[in-house]
Amino acid sequence: MTQYVNPDLQGDSPAWLSFIWIAFLVSLCLLLLGIYFIPVNWWIKGYLYMGTLFLTASTLTLSKSLRDKHEHERLVNRVKHARTEQVLSKYES
Repeated sequence: MTQYVNPDLQGDSPAWLSFIWIAFLVSLCLLLLGIYFIPVNWWIKGYLYMGTLFLTASTLTLSKSLRDKHEHERLVNRVKHARTEQVLSKYES
């Protein structure tokens, strides 16, 4: 019986992951500092801070949801491939 073998997939390198996190944190800090030092009333700053918070949270949620969808599709495809291999092995016997 032929078994499905996962191809060797390379993930992201530690250097790339570090770059992503550093870029995210630096950009968020610079945005927050920019809002802090902008010469406007406190309520405008509060509105900008809320917008930053919600945008950041929704971006993280969107990226997690897209990753989960991709992983689900990979799992479904792997199961379909295994079933196909099973049917073909029974047919060949």
